[in-house]
Amino acid sequence: MTQSFFDEGALVAVLTTQPLDRALDYKAPEGGCHLGAFVEVPLGPRKVIGVVWGPGKGDYDYAKIRSVIRVLDAAPMRQEMRDFLTKAAAYTLTPMPAMLRLATRAPGLGDPPSMRKIYRRGTSDPDRMTDARRRVLEFLSDYGDLSFTLKELAELSGVTSSVIKGLVAQEAVAEEDSPRDLPFPHMDPERPSKDLTPDQATAASQISAAVKAGDYGTTLLRGVTGSGKTEVYLEAVAAALRAGRQALVLLPEIALTAEFLKRVEERFGARPAEWHSGATMTERRRIWRMVGQGQAQLVIGARSALFLPYQNLGLIVVDEEHDTSYKQEDGVLYNARDMAVLRASLVGAQVILASATPSLESWANAQSGKYSRVDLEARFGPAVMPIMQTIDMRSEKLPSDRWVSDALKRAVDVRLAAGEQAMLFLNRRGYAPITLCRACGHQVGCDQCDARMVEHRFLKRLMCHQCGETKPMPEKCPSCDAEGRMAPAGPGVERLGEEAVKLFPEARVAVLSSDMYGSARALKAEIEGIAAGGADVIIGTQLVAKGHNFPNLTIVGVIDADLGLQGSDLRAAERTFQLMRQVAGRAGRAEKPGTAMLQTYQPEHPVIRAILAGDEEGFWRAEAAEREQAGVPPYGRMAGIILSGPDVAQVFDAANMLARNNRALAQVGAQVFGPAPAPIARIRGRHRVRLLVKAGKGVALQGAIAQWIGQLRLKGDLRLAVDIDPQSFY
Repeated sequence: MTQSFFDEGALVAVLTTQPLDRALDYKAPEGGCHLGAFVEVPLGPRKVIGVVWGPGKGDYDYAKIRSVIRVLDAAPMRQEMRDFLTKAAAYTLTPMPAMLRLATRAPGLGDPPSMRKIYRRGTSDPDRMTDARRRVLEFLSDYGDLSFTLKELAELSGVTSSVIKGLVAQEAVAEEDSPRDLPFPHMDPERPSKDLTPDQATAASQISAAVKAGDYGTTLLRGVTGSGKTEVYLEAVAAALRAGRQALVLLPEIALTAEFLKRVEERFGARPAEWHSGATMTERRRIWRMVGQGQAQLVIGARSALFLPYQNLGLIVVDEEHDTSYKQEDGVLYNARDMAVLRASLVGAQVILASATPSLESWANAQSGKYSRVDLEARFGPAVMPIMQTIDMRSEKLPSDRWVSDALKRAVDVRLAAGEQAMLFLNRRGYAPITLCRACGHQVGCDQCDARMVEHRFLKRLMCHQCGETKPMPEKCPSCDAEGRMAPAGPGVERLGEEAVKLFPEARVAVLSSDMYGSARALKAEIEGIAAGGADVIIGTQLVAKGHNFPNLTIVGVIDADLGLQGSDLRAAERTFQLMRQVAGRAGRAEKPGTAMLQTYQPEHPVIRAILAGDEEGFWRAEAAEREQAGVPPYGRMAGIILSGPDVAQVFDAANMLARNNRALAQVGAQVFGPAPAPIARIRGRHRVRLLVKAGKGVALQGAIAQWIGQLRLKGDLRLAVDIDPQSFY
């Protein structure tokens, strides 16, 4: 039987978040400690946080072993959480300390409960308004009834603390004493829900019954855009709450949360906990603690919310499950969709994978019977699916500085004249993807990466989308010194916005791109304003394809439908199909029917034809057959190995050594391709070389890869990353 308590002086193995290859032995502190306890331990001259992972090994001189400094005032990590981290680490080939870091992302875990001063909007207005005061009051109004510490409010409003103290004196801001960590308000699953269609009611009862049973299972909830998938899975959330279990809803974009939170509040009478990069440090600590105590029934979050210490998790919903942002591409390389299924399987929870355009992986799992599948075929209420059309750009005679075809312009004019909204979609941020010299042809690249710099006229700078490096637009060519010859080539959304202003001079044009807003809050506010009729023409990147509801939007024009079809990515067809269907789905979501027009130079391409025909099952079957024949995911296994370092010769030498000594892989029938320079061969000054491992579906690949890369001794600044089930190949 596993030992659950260690008496004072007993040896315990403590796993820390420090980059070490094992747990370290310590003596249990005065009063002893539980298995899973969060502790503070000495490590060299520092004090670090760790978790009691089990009994110590005792392979070290007992007299030299140091003691645990203290046990933190936090609920011990549950066995299922330790199992989840261990299994996730084994699957992704991630060191355990890095996995533990994901599970301890809350500040002040060891701080004792205490009171603090908090600030919220007061009952009066100040006698004299200044810019600084206005910023504070507008910020507090934006956040409704949320409260902030003095430091947070000053930083987020961009003012000094004395400005806030002055507003307190005038009762325009209220100062209150509050416990640091309060439970979240109770959510009532018995509140009346919206009237469901027969389709929705059938789907909701089927999924809710599975939640009520209390066993593990995964359901693919496929519904056309606007079919009411959210209402269906909120009924499953209600079933989990009735059973006294916690629920987690994962969303791919923080910008999606505003509208969604309103719907949750209407359904359950209270706001849930929100876990994402926009949450304040105070709020993160509160959520982490309340989730662990069962005092947060529902969490709405980004992918990292999977690693919160749930006390009794009964349901995980992965909304827009096909979305690529669920794959973390730096640090720990994991796919939140797959990890959600793993976590649920360990606690007997249900998973709902919701999407209008599922990933081929989920579609194949449903086909094989591994997942259940529920379909919603019709839009909710009077809304109908948009009419899909292509515009053959080969027959359009456009000048070189225009990208909106005459056919699309005429169609948009008709909708604007009727008082409706239009959207022009282009999946390129910035003003222009390339800046070149008209004298010598030089293209401005990043100094740190092998990538072209993108002009962002809004920021008045060039930006590298790989490393974030920026520099001013050069007056003269860096290559030939010619002055006044630098010119933008190709369109980004900012340039498309300029064109829209000229083409539709009477219309209000709004450009929606994540890098044009200083905060997620500002982006949310802009989206809400547009949905309420604050713009006539919306220009957007893929940000606008996800979940937003613009009731008056009746036409969507896709400027470059062929963009995603280029390149060697095995998922190019799937992603283009998903993105085009999602973007088109923004049109006609209310009473007025919608139209989606795709500008393409390849109208006969199978993906474009499948989008037009609306034959989703036909597309998946054809795509599945191709992948199965090629033996690639989901009908085969893949892993990417990325070696990087400042010295290109050293990186290639290490990669060649691995490629030559591939016996561990050959023994399980896996093949190695490469080494080859990564498509973006240098990022932040580091040269990157890729190896690709391919194996059959049933192969135990992780053990073979671990043995294979174990031969390599990383010297100096050489780094190696393993990407199991890669989603991108850059």
